[in-house]
Amino acid sequence: MLGVSKTFKLEDGREITIETGKLAKQADGAAVVKMGNTMLLATVCCKKEAVEGTDFMPLQVEYQEKYAAVGRFPGGFFKREARPSDYEILIARLVDRALRPLFPDNFHAETQVIVTLISGDKNNLPDALAGLAASSALSVSNIPFGGPISEVRVGRIDGKMVINPTVEEMEKSDIDMIVAATMDNIMMVEGEMKEISEADMVEALNAAHAAIKVQCQAQLDLAAMVEKANPKREYCHETNDEDLRKRVHEELYDKVYAVAKSFKGKQERNEDFDKIVEEFIESLPEEERDEKAPMVKRYYSDVQYDAMRAMILNERIRLDGRSLDQIRPIWIETGYLPSAHGSAIFTRGETQSLCTCTLGTKLDEQTIDGAVVEGSNRFILHYNFPPFSVGEVKRMGTGRREIGHGNLANRALKPMIPFDDPTFPYTVRIVSDILESNGSSSMATVCAGTLALLDCGVKMKKPVSGIAMGLITDEKTGNYAILSDILGDEDHLGDMDFKVCGTEDGITACQMDIKINGLSAEIMAEALEQARKGRMFILGKIKEAMPAPREDYRSFVPRIMQMQIDREFIGAVIGPGGKNIQELQRETNTVINIEEVGDFGIIDIAAPNLDDINRAIDRIKAITTKPEIGEVYEGVVKNIQPFGAFVEFLPGTDGLLHISEICEKRLDTVEEMLHEGDKIQVKLLSIDPKTGKYKLSHKALTETGERPEKPARQSHGHQRNGRRGPRKESNNK
Repeated sequence: MLGVSKTFKLEDGREITIETGKLAKQADGAAVVKMGNTMLLATVCCKKEAVEGTDFMPLQVEYQEKYAAVGRFPGGFFKREARPSDYEILIARLVDRALRPLFPDNFHAETQVIVTLISGDKNNLPDALAGLAASSALSVSNIPFGGPISEVRVGRIDGKMVINPTVEEMEKSDIDMIVAATMDNIMMVEGEMKEISEADMVEALNAAHAAIKVQCQAQLDLAAMVEKANPKREYCHETNDEDLRKRVHEELYDKVYAVAKSFKGKQERNEDFDKIVEEFIESLPEEERDEKAPMVKRYYSDVQYDAMRAMILNERIRLDGRSLDQIRPIWIETGYLPSAHGSAIFTRGETQSLCTCTLGTKLDEQTIDGAVVEGSNRFILHYNFPPFSVGEVKRMGTGRREIGHGNLANRALKPMIPFDDPTFPYTVRIVSDILESNGSSSMATVCAGTLALLDCGVKMKKPVSGIAMGLITDEKTGNYAILSDILGDEDHLGDMDFKVCGTEDGITACQMDIKINGLSAEIMAEALEQARKGRMFILGKIKEAMPAPREDYRSFVPRIMQMQIDREFIGAVIGPGGKNIQELQRETNTVINIEEVGDFGIIDIAAPNLDDINRAIDRIKAITTKPEIGEVYEGVVKNIQPFGAFVEFLPGTDGLLHISEICEKRLDTVEEMLHEGDKIQVKLLSIDPKTGKYKLSHKALTETGERPEKPARQSHGHQRNGRRGPRKESNNK
């Protein structure tokens, strides 16, 4: 049999198998990971040499799902997998963030990792296995890599931490968190929670790391079976001049330190930094400038990194003059956009988000049509990061970063929107436009999103705030600084980017990337506590601006009411080909959506005002009313026969008014008393138990037998070119 494999078990006995050497053998590395019926194929390919002048790791990570993996056809006209969905992009980001820090700093060869879902299991989600698959492919390749790593999902069900819970189990979990780690250190965390404590989060991280160690060892065992995994390839992707490196450090370090301590704004500080290196390059002999300028800039970047970190650690003060735990000044304005359903500006320092909230009907829900994940989504959050927000000129578009930041804010806010309240049948869309950015625009989105929801009038369960934390450490001395509300530069030069969102009662979402080895549990706990205090401070500012949601929606917000009918009446409300519901919407100026839930039909009725909604409700009640013997109805004569008249006494329901039941005196013809289109009161005398036909009487309501007054004739049918629409079939025919 081709290939080799390694199998290990989770705590609950489920098996995971890693296999290599059978598929995709021309790739530098390939592995198949299987859990249940879910199978992922991961491949990695790397160019032999780096492009000249490259000073970064050109890593590309892709995740794709094949619809055939779950026996489905792709949607759309072409019936072919096309551009990646948001779900696929988010999984690719999870893998990328875990792998990228583990390549050597001077390794710049273009590398591509592709993870493909080749078999799907509806109860074992593939996202928790993608990191394991990618790392396995790298581990059995000869590509330099500081792994292995693995990723797991951790949930908490009935108070117990569970690794890679099934979809069914996740419905009962109050934690949904993906954790990536090496054998020794946690690298990446992302997830959502139901207001858990900081201590609960640390417990979840520890449980995840314990499981990841087993998975990393399995990869090491597998790599030991593969010849090309040992040794790793040799490479030389950088040309260095150590004398020049030393000179740049000696001449520029103090100047950079001084600028870092000047406490200027972002733009001024960057201009001063640029001036330092430009002057140094100008000091080089003219014949050496073009050749050595790229090298100087690379060494200068290292000097900036060292000097700014040292300034913060030595002075215990930030680049903008703040103390380590100080939050930047915040100003807030709500209701800024007069035509939006809800809007808010949240500005914290040099970071600003303008958020809008829009309420829609069920027809506005987002359809999710992934290979594995299907359904609909009532809460949509879009995050936009235009280039002017950082004073740049770039092509506009939505990239992976925008999708990732928007997803984090979505996770933070969604649990606090009252979707479980039957009086709130809305679909909600939040749009965050970042107008300025210098640190944690995703957390500004969470805060502005809360304010926009409250300004719209959404009765949130609790307001949510978010904060981004940073960390700078000195491994030699053990000195460290935990930074609250980090700047963009502090994010770049720090050892940790930790975003925490939540209410006053607990954490609802988090995202963490760690760039160093050996982050202690004590430092993690301290960072979480400092984040909690900062989050509470920001939450206080939000409550000052919006102590409570608006009492009512603005006049132009669509009004939606919900009603319930028996399932048997759904067809009657919709009508043949949707005829009844279309007519009802047109005549009442409403948007109506019907969904079958169990034994009932749930109807959402949306309109610009309550009068239109009430008219629609009355019409639907008339359609869904069950005829009761002895009740009196206002009917319309629909058809006349020699033996009597067929009267529509409920919408779509006809009964026979026999000629003998029209009045007490004997009639020779029905036309002596009635004509088509006449309104007449009738009493339901009986319902035939076999045929379901209805017997009506007007005589039972009169004593004199006189002909009832007839109003102007009218038709309940459609009017087309002045002609009456088709007559409905009678139950009595």
